[in-house]
Formats: sequence, structure tokens, C-alpha cells
Amino acid sequence: MNNVIAILAAEGGESLPLEDSPNPLLPPLYDIVWSLIPLAVILWLFWKFILPKFQQVLDERSERIEGGLRRAEQTQAEAKEELAKYKAQLAEARSEAAKIRDDARAQGQQILADMKSEAQAESDRIIASGEQQLAAQRQQIIAELRSDLGRQSVDLAERLMGEQLSDPVRRSGTIDRFLADLDRVPGAGRN
Repeated sequence: MNNVIAILAAEGGESLPLEDSPNPLLPPLYDIVWSLIPLAVILWLFWKFILPKFQQVLDERSERIEGGLRRAEQTQAEAKEELAKYKAQLAEARSEAAKIRDDARAQGQQILADMKSEAQAESDRIIASGEQQLAAQRQQIIAELRSDLGRQSVDLAERLMGEQLSDPVRRSGTIDRFLADLDRVPGAGRN
């Protein structure tokens, strides 16, 4: 660099001592002063007006972010609570459904048992009624057979004896005697 200065000085014809020559990298003092004044004014304006607005925007933004985080945490906590409530309700509903199923099964078995007992009672009643009807029919048939057998025996007795049993009193007595004898015969009685 000294060589460049020396060459430039030689061309100009005059040589300047190195100490007195101005530094090309360092501007003159008046330029520095006049540059610092507008810079100070700009910095003061920036500090007074722009920086507070900028800080306010940053504060609002951080508040929104923090508020959003708090709301998100609150919402997440509420969601967890709702999920816990939902799970509890679901478990309660499942247990209630199981209880209802068990009750329905028990009621179904009770209804089935009641229907079986009613059917058995109805069956017993029908059988008893049938046995009563059968006994009544049996008595009626026995009575009809007795009267028919009595008439036939009188007819047979008239033929065998040759006498007339047309007298109703005699005929009735003969029939009753015959039937009484018939009842006394073993194996010929009622079944």
C-alpha cells in the first residue's frame, strides 16, 4: 500500500509525507458529524415511535399466542373431562344394557314357566273334563244297556216261560232282580 501511495505521489509531482496525507478509508470529521446527527434523529424517532408500536404488536401477538395456548389447554382439559364422562356413561350404559338383558331373560324364563304351568293346568282341566264326560257317557251307556238288556231279558223270559210279563210292575221287578243278579256275577260288573 505504501508503494501505491508513493507511485501516486510521484505522478502528481509532489510527494506528501505519509502522516499528513488523508486516509481514503476514513472520511473527514465534518462528514462523520453531519452523518451522526441524522442517524441520531432517525434512531430517536425509531426509539420513540416505531419501537413502541413494534413492541405493542409483539406483546399482543405473544398474548394471543399465550391465550391461545391457555384456551387450547383448557379445551384439551375439557375434552379429557368430556371423554372421561363419555366413557363413564358408556360403561354405565353397558352395565344397564347387561342388566336389562338379564332382566329380560329372567322375565322370559318366568313367562315361559308361567305359560308351562298354565298349559299344564289347562291340560289337567281338559283331561279332568274329558274324564268327567267319559264317566257321564259311561253311566249313560250303562243305563241304556241296562234298560235294553232288561227289555231283552224280559222278552227272552216270556218266550222261555211262556207267560206274559206285560204287567209293568212285574216287568220292572223282574228287570231289577235280573240286573241285581248281573251285578253280583264276578267279571260281569263294572270295569
